[in-house]
Amino acid sequence: MLYSDNAMKFTAVLNKKYDVAVLMNALAHLASGLSSLVPAEESAFLDYECPAGGFVSAISQYPYIVLSAKNGNQIRTLRDELAKADIAHNVFVSTMLGASAADQLQATKSADLADLDFMGITFFGASAVTDPLTRKFSLFRTAAETPQP
Repeated sequence: MLYSDNAMKFTAVLNKKYDVAVLMNALAHLASGLSSLVPAEESAFLDYECPAGGFVSAISQYPYIVLSAKNGNQIRTLRDELAKADIAHNVFVSTMLGASAADQLQATKSADLADLDFMGITFFGASAVTDPLTRKFSLFRTAAETPQP
């Protein structure tokens, strides 16, 4: 069944050469950072109330798709395309790993573009615009989910 509220979508593309634990950390930072870039009225967060469980979760009505890139260059190219299309996006690069936020900030600020390894990107936009940009990527799968020969 195709999800019906898909005119807009959140999408993440992760560099599959990194360990899943590192990618989940990057994805959490990417998603939380992207939420600061997308106006609340556009992202359509809904309150999913569960009185039986005693919680309310804020979840967007739009899907969040997680895709896999073969390498950082694919993500860098995608980032350039998103910037040209003026689509809200957030990038995580290898210099954002380090002993402290101060070290990460300095490493990122002083890095040459050629030295950056793009680990992930997340973005939000109209499916009609973003879908053509993501056709070359496949759904993200862990090693356990990947068919073995």
